[in-house]
Amino acid sequence: MAKEYVPPNVWKMDDNMGGNFSAINRPTAGARVKRALPEGKHPFQLYSLATPNGVKVTIMFEELLLAGVKEAEYDAFLIDINEGDQFTSGFVDINPNSKIPALIDKTGDKPLRIFESGSILLYLADKYQRFIPQSIEKRAETLNWLFWQMGSAPFLGGGFGHFYKYAPKKIEYGINRYAMEAKRQLDVLDRKLSETPFVAGDEYTIADMAIFPWYGNLVKGKIYDAVEFLSLHKYKHIIRWADMLLQREGVLRGRLVNRTWGDSDQQLKERHSKTDFEQIDIAFR
Repeated sequence: MAKEYVPPNVWKMDDNMGGNFSAINRPTAGARVKRALPEGKHPFQLYSLATPNGVKVTIMFEELLLAGVKEAEYDAFLIDINEGDQFTSGFVDINPNSKIPALIDKTGDKPLRIFESGSILLYLADKYQRFIPQSIEKRAETLNWLFWQMGSAPFLGGGFGHFYKYAPKKIEYGINRYAMEAKRQLDVLDRKLSETPFVAGDEYTIADMAIFPWYGNLVKGKIYDAVEFLSLHKYKHIIRWADMLLQREGVLRGRLVNRTWGDSDQQLKERHSKTDFEQIDIAFR
């Protein structure tokens, strides 16, 4: 029987903590390397990676452009979190929390920084009056679900995803604790989508953009390889909704921007023009 862990009186970082990100994680913030970020020619400069949080924002940009909002042209530069790009001085200047995505808006008198994916979605929706309802009631419902995602996904990713997929060893308690929470969240979402076509009602909104990269990708087997383990086939309303979103060109484009894994023809490491998509296959596979 393994010896039970007894926490010390004062926690100290162990250099051999293990896990996928043990080489870059530290209990302190701030820049570790002095390096400026690259800049493109467009009004928006996005620094990101195609994780679920990053994909939310690139979907939003692609949807805006496809909706005819030409002012939303953007450059998307890759931030390789495995290499510690998020700890360079240029990135920390935009996001002191060193997490992707981070955005610079150069459309005003002076550059404006926006960080945290939910904040970026809401900022762009309000700026262009797109993908967010204008009535008080419908706007409130959209924001309810946007912030539901922001509060819930850390338990799905940092909780279930970490212990089930990425932890250096399988810990029964951790997996069971977060599998239960993941399924509870899926049930919440599935019940809501049994009532309305989109998450916040009859309209496609930033709530769908925020939730799809996490829960849509989960039920489609694209993150954590947990389709059988979590019995994801049972969440039929989420699957219906995910399949519907995967018919949208903006979703198909956005999910590939700043992607560095998978089939080579489904990777767009940087995005500077709509013509960049001519080099890749945007189909979902």
